[in-house]
Amino acid sequence: MSKRLQEILRFILTGGVCTVIEYAALYILKEWLHLGIHLSTPIAFLVSVAVNYILCVRWVFPAAKEGSLRAQLGFLITSGAGFVLNSLLMWGLTAIFGEDAVLLSVAGFDLKVYMVNKVVTTGIVMVWNYFTKRWVLKG
Repeated sequence: MSKRLQEILRFILTGGVCTVIEYAALYILKEWLHLGIHLSTPIAFLVSVAVNYILCVRWVFPAAKEGSLRAQLGFLITSGAGFVLNSLLMWGLTAIFGEDAVLLSVAGFDLKVYMVNKVVTTGIVMVWNYFTKRWVLKG
């Protein structure tokens, strides 16, 4: 298997793990702690970015130097832009479609509009993350 394909597969797996972490944090903050979506979204994002950084520099892009100032600043800047993009997309989608309307109930779990908004947001931010993190961490 080519190195690029291995890298992409590791990136996808890392993204999947971080997405589960982010969604779980978002759900806990919104549903259990009753924080608003505009506060829950950035907190959950920041939690997942911390995990993502560790996995990216140690596993996805192993040639990256964790201690490199350029890599750290680049990761911080691209993550900051991803943070803004994530927050703006969630704000915009929530303004258009709402957040708490229940779309589907299955076995006591309610699928709410904000969850669908987050799926759309995740897809867009994922593309941003791959290309910017690869550029920053691979040099």
